[in-house]
Amino acid sequence: MWSGRFREPLDPRFEAWQRSFPFDVRLLPQEVAASKAHARMIAAAGILSDAELAAMLDGLDRVIPSATEAARSTAGEALSTDAAIVALNPQAEDIHHFVELTLTKLIGDLALKLHTGRSRNEQIATDMRLFVRDAIDETLGGLIEWRKALIEQARVADNSVMPSYTHLQRAEPVLVAHWLLAYVSMLERDFSRLLDCRKRMNLCPLGSGAIAGATLALDRNIAAEALSFEAPTPNSMDATSDRDFAIEFTQALATLGLHISRFAEELTLHSTAEFGFLDLPERFSTGSSAMPQKKNPDLTELIRGKSGRLQGTAITLATILKGLPLAYNKDLQEGQEPVFDAADTISGILAVLPDFTQALRFRLDAMNAAAQKGYLNAMAAATYLTHKGVPFRKAHEKIGQAVRLGLESGRELNELTLDELRGFGDEFEADFFDAVTLEATLDCHDVIGGTARSRVKSAIEDASRRVVSDAAVLASKKSAKLPVERTVSV
Repeated sequence: MWSGRFREPLDPRFEAWQRSFPFDVRLLPQEVAASKAHARMIAAAGILSDAELAAMLDGLDRVIPSATEAARSTAGEALSTDAAIVALNPQAEDIHHFVELTLTKLIGDLALKLHTGRSRNEQIATDMRLFVRDAIDETLGGLIEWRKALIEQARVADNSVMPSYTHLQRAEPVLVAHWLLAYVSMLERDFSRLLDCRKRMNLCPLGSGAIAGATLALDRNIAAEALSFEAPTPNSMDATSDRDFAIEFTQALATLGLHISRFAEELTLHSTAEFGFLDLPERFSTGSSAMPQKKNPDLTELIRGKSGRLQGTAITLATILKGLPLAYNKDLQEGQEPVFDAADTISGILAVLPDFTQALRFRLDAMNAAAQKGYLNAMAAATYLTHKGVPFRKAHEKIGQAVRLGLESGRELNELTLDELRGFGDEFEADFFDAVTLEATLDCHDVIGGTARSRVKSAIEDASRRVVSDAAVLASKKSAKLPVERTVSV
């Protein structure tokens, strides 16, 4: 591609080492789509005749079928399609070079006109934006399905109760549904972060050239519209070197991974004999090769591990980019694989997590029993005294003394006698016992976002409506995109 400038061939080991085709082969659909958009731009600028444009587009439409057919006929089942394409094309340095070589085989020297007015710098920037946009949409779809599964579990749990925890110590009773909806709230934030990322990155670099802009009077809006971008990028130097969209994408996935990992950790704890709140579904668990009785939480443990992998991709990208001068630098080639890895990792997680969540079976009786032990109604008891005019700090002290008596005598607050309670203050009356029942302890949290039964019932319906709304938003964005053929990647 640059042989006119050089007098000696590349060192063979260097040439093989610096090739990106073994991993950027997966950008073949994006490269073909971007090349078709560029062909339309240069045709509008008079570089291609109508007949040449038609031949060029037809040839580009045949690149993927031609490549995949050759790969399958040669490698059969021995290699993935992508790996076979790479093995059959050792002369291709990268995905851009491969498409040019394949197109030349299909339509002859006309293919050499395609690179008029463009640079690989803008090509890879465009391909990666298309890839990230697709990956975001796939992730958003997975989040919709997981949110649905969590909400359905919340409906099934109905008014079942569990202990909540602070410092991993029992704190107050909450509805199981309320706990599940906490994760729905996290996922709603993840959904909005990815949508924001998608909006910011949905600009088209084509027409930016190597650094200073195309040397032809190209109508960049043609390419932007053809690829369903909102508009062309506003600055050519930024367009060819910008990878903010990749950093945002991996950082959003890293945060999502944290949320997934926290959910996995709680399920892992809840499934232990010590908690006894959960039976893990057998089809998502494995046993021990040594201990016949074991059922291991492999899915939740592996998800915890993969969340660390997602963190790593974001850190890798930031480290690569932190010291780069404008504009394109070869270092950016190293930024592709972390993006691919992040996309593959979250895709794998969300492929199994909704079904796993639907298959969970909580031991609601055990959770309910646990919520009635350990003075979890102490906050409600203190609130009872505040309604009697006792300052909260004093109420806190009085109930703390009652808890101490309970601990010493092996009784819960509602098992103490009224006379014993009045030893801590005359404010205690017979209606105290109604105020510290499990139902009253839940319903005293009657605020927006609280665990009162009526509030949680409304929260489930609100969460369901937001899922429907977000699904419609995602569908509208998918329908606006140009369909892209896909190859098989491993």
